[in-house]
Amino acid sequence: MTFAGMDDRIAIENEMPWEARDLPKTLYHLLARTAHKFPENKAISYQLLSGPSDRAETLTWAQLLARTSQAANLFRSLGVGEKDVVACVLPNCTETFVTILGGAIAGIVNPINPLLEPEQIASILRETNAKVVVTLKPFPKTDVAQKVAEAVRHAPHVDTVLEIDLNRYLTPPKSWLVPLLRPRIEGKALIAHADYKDFNKEVSKQPDTLSFDDGGQDRVAFYFHTGGTTGMPKVAQHKYSGAIYNGWLGHRLLFTENDNIMCPLPLFHVFACHVIGMAAVASGAHVVYPTPAGYRGDGVFDNFWKLIERWKISFIITVPTAVSALMQRKVDADISTVKTAFSGSAPMPLELFKRFESASGVTIVEGYGLTEATCLVSCNPPAGEKKVGSIGIPFPYTDVRIMRGTPEGPQDCAVDEIGEICISNPGVYAGNTYTEAAKNSDLFYDDKYLRTGDLGRIDPDGYLWITGRAKDLIIRGGHNIDPGEIEEALLAHEAVAFAGAIGQPDAYAGEMPCAYVELVEGATVSGEELMEHCKVHVHERAARPKFIGIVDELPKTAVGKIFKPDLRKMAITRVFNAALEDEGIQARVVSVIDDKTRGLVAELRRHGADEADVAQVLGNFTRPWEWEQ
Repeated sequence: MTFAGMDDRIAIENEMPWEARDLPKTLYHLLARTAHKFPENKAISYQLLSGPSDRAETLTWAQLLARTSQAANLFRSLGVGEKDVVACVLPNCTETFVTILGGAIAGIVNPINPLLEPEQIASILRETNAKVVVTLKPFPKTDVAQKVAEAVRHAPHVDTVLEIDLNRYLTPPKSWLVPLLRPRIEGKALIAHADYKDFNKEVSKQPDTLSFDDGGQDRVAFYFHTGGTTGMPKVAQHKYSGAIYNGWLGHRLLFTENDNIMCPLPLFHVFACHVIGMAAVASGAHVVYPTPAGYRGDGVFDNFWKLIERWKISFIITVPTAVSALMQRKVDADISTVKTAFSGSAPMPLELFKRFESASGVTIVEGYGLTEATCLVSCNPPAGEKKVGSIGIPFPYTDVRIMRGTPEGPQDCAVDEIGEICISNPGVYAGNTYTEAAKNSDLFYDDKYLRTGDLGRIDPDGYLWITGRAKDLIIRGGHNIDPGEIEEALLAHEAVAFAGAIGQPDAYAGEMPCAYVELVEGATVSGEELMEHCKVHVHERAARPKFIGIVDELPKTAVGKIFKPDLRKMAITRVFNAALEDEGIQARVVSVIDDKTRGLVAELRRHGADEADVAQVLGNFTRPWEWEQ
């Protein structure tokens, strides 16, 4: 059955209740079923380098099952039980996928963003009581090993660190140079509570069939942290059933064993892991992961279309920021095998959507999901009407309601009325979304519907639209402004590649809209010209930005979202320092920190300034400040 609209969704649900579907209860049984069906089919391929003829490693489904079983056996031999945690602090490589599967089969796997700072990695390791950490051996041009060593020093429950040497993916003469250039980690030997071992050597000692009973029952098997590169991320817990639901959706609605999927997204994120990885495990599709850093890898954008041709890709997995970068490159290869490009992480601006489809001839399907729901929620029907700008219709067995809190309790919003997007589906672990119980407080309506924090509406045809992020709203003197309108207008300018709109502190209105942009390579435009552009294209006068900053590169998360907390920090620093300078006060903001209880707090260096004078100026703003520690 195709997935063309609400009728198909209803028909699938009417076949039987979700609980009645004949699906494996555990990840191991799902993987084993596919490996037995398609043992010689390609499962995953990985390139360390991005060239269309560079060396690649491919595992068949039989090989992936064997390698995963060995990894799970290794973790069990190291004392990992069903409630113990294997942390995975890795860029993309074959071992990353093997670790995620094996860790979830042996215990609970916790993929961690390797771009985080050591204190944040350590915080997650302590929060999850991780027993084993799998990470990189020191390697040129990356500091992952160094950061993890520092984090492990502050994570006393870690018993074992398993290292992966990326040098095995290289060929001479490059592979000869790595030992000469490999950085050293000072003090690693001083981490008395953790043994350092070679991952691949230890895996090779294990039997290639599972040596223990996987339990056969649904349980928590994944921890995924949320948040970006500031603050201490929250940890969401996922059960087998949520991952299997995502895999079933991908197989039922999209992928077969004959498909090749290009996924340059990080495996520590649910999009790459659950939406694509689990869909491949369920369907037998082949997934290609180019370079450790995916889209961020050297040469990936320049070689992208040639890689599509090399692997005969049928589905492209992307995000709006990556699409924008791709549109700065010519389509220079045969991409006739591509059926569809799937975009997530953020709504696709209309102008960007048009540019991509015009340049590539490939249709973009937008989807929506979130870590707290194990991921998938909705998408524009691949075989039906695609409403550009919407995030489509809810997937089968996903109940989406638009709700708002009232003194009498939560109430449903009317058709096209904006409220909070709330969801219930097999991926929502109601009441237990986060590992910290306190963070689950007030997270659900009616003890069932997860409050996403996203603002949206459902139109008369059942399509879901995101209208903003509740915490992203710019509130100007009590007037709510959707930053999306500003961003859409700026992205319509030919010189703008990326745009992020936020509220900057304002002594009068509380917040005023402002924006930061990254330009198309080689383009030139001034902030003043963009302001004039916004006077025409931002139709609501109150929403026109009062400042537009042009930066070399906007801060982005690992999956390509504009990282707005960093933009807010930039705006706070700029506005506060300008206010102090106008009053002749020498104190200056030197950093903005993310405080758990106060939010973003400006830290000032005194430079001899009188505290009363500073307090008088900055007291006009609602944002807190303190002296530099």
